[in-house]
Amino acid sequence: SPELCLLPAVAALLPPLPGPGGPGSAEVGLGALPAELRAAVRALVGDLDSLFTALGLREESFAVGAFSRIVAAELASYAPARNRRRTATNKASVIFVDRTLDLAGAVGHHGDNLAEKILSVLPKLPGHKTDVMVNMVELTALKTTDETCNIIAPGCLAQPNDPAAKALWESFMNLKQKEAVMEARRHLVEAASRENLPIKMSMGRVTPEQLSSYIQLFRNNLKALENHCGLLQLVLATVQTLKHPQTSKWDNFLAFERLLLQTIGESEMPSVLNQLLPMIKSYNERTKDDYACEDFLVLLIYIYSVIGEIKCGKELDTAEEEVKKALVKAICDEPEPSPLLKKIT
Repeated sequence: SPELCLLPAVAALLPPLPGPGGPGSAEVGLGALPAELRAAVRALVGDLDSLFTALGLREESFAVGAFSRIVAAELASYAPARNRRRTATNKASVIFVDRTLDLAGAVGHHGDNLAEKILSVLPKLPGHKTDVMVNMVELTALKTTDETCNIIAPGCLAQPNDPAAKALWESFMNLKQKEAVMEARRHLVEAASRENLPIKMSMGRVTPEQLSSYIQLFRNNLKALENHCGLLQLVLATVQTLKHPQTSKWDNFLAFERLLLQTIGESEMPSVLNQLLPMIKSYNERTKDDYACEDFLVLLIYIYSVIGEIKCGKELDTAEEEVKKALVKAICDEPEPSPLLKKIT
């Protein structure tokens, strides 16, 4: 089957789970999972039961994928859930889907969306999974070139008490990047006008430097800072994302993925891998615009996920072997492997 043509390196990372009659995924039950994963499944089932209890639901479960079948089966046999289903009045269908069945969705760089870029390139807010740290130094008189300066508490994206900031975040999620950045400028100009700050509205393309110059107007006005702090945090997040070196790499990823999708009907897998091969460079050969080892792992997952049926053969084996050699060399040459590479190796 085409699934067996995965790179052996990837197959080794994601081996089939052992079942009672061998590695067939259809027979896998909770007992076949590692202890830590079993505990996580039981915790998930307990949380789902609590949610359905609060909603008064009597669910009918469906599963797509081997792991989803395990979760659905556990929920079906969970004693508190059985008791709840006897008395609950509201019916619901629950569909569990294995995320690994859509790896292209998880590793792809989707469209021209500013919110996704902000969430991807800015560092995570400590203790949070879905929010980021926004460097607030620009709003102070502190002189520092250290981007990781931690004297000033970071800002974040969640601004529930600021209607303008909430509206702007909606724009970041729903509009194209160019339109979203123009919205950021418009909100900033309106805020400055309300505070009687000496702002000069300019037309044309919005640049990070222009947004920074507008932000500077608020710096020495404590009342204006207080009134528009939420909005300023979102605009600062925009500036820092647009200036971030990872953003240009994001655009390169998107361009490569689109090109791959356009040529996928004409190119065989060995041809695609041979195009990728010269791009795999060791640490000493790379510039800031080149892909790192983790980037290639992401690209390979994307390629194997969208390529469809793969024709196995000697040509494919040779191409895969060359890619493996280049990747192993690049990983071994890393002076300081990232946490992800350490975990994999």
